[in-house]
Amino acid sequence: MEASQLKQEIKEEIKQSFESSGLRCTPQRYAVMAFLMKHNRHPTAAEIFEAVNRVDPRSSRATTYNNLRDLVKAGLVREVAVEGRSARFDGKGTRHHHFICDRCGNVEDVDWYDIPRPVPASLGKRVLREYELILRGLCTKCATRRTSR
Repeated sequence: MEASQLKQEIKEEIKQSFESSGLRCTPQRYAVMAFLMKHNRHPTAAEIFEAVNRVDPRSSRATTYNNLRDLVKAGLVREVAVEGRSARFDGKGTRHHHFICDRCGNVEDVDWYDIPRPVPASLGKRVLREYELILRGLCTKCATRRTSR
């Protein structure tokens, strides 16, 4: 597949996802989503702003943050909370879990595997929207550094 054809398919995918979620396709929102779809490394809001702003300097920090909030609310982007550090954002559309490194804070995707839904009685009157597994420990790099000392 040609690069231009792939680019056009991604563009259409983004536009359709916005439309089905009731979001307007503004240039700034599109730029945020396109960046997240291209980069699989779970960037922070500040990193997304810097990258998008290099391409389109008209986008403000507030606009970028508001677009991220809207994309998360619409279910198109996942916010991954990392204790003591800035939240990370994930535009990967397929279901997956996350591994968060205790030392460096790196967030990695882990292939999805089914885990049991919480028993309704354990939730009380809460209404479950979704659930995922977050694994914590040392990533490969940090674990290697630890054993080499």
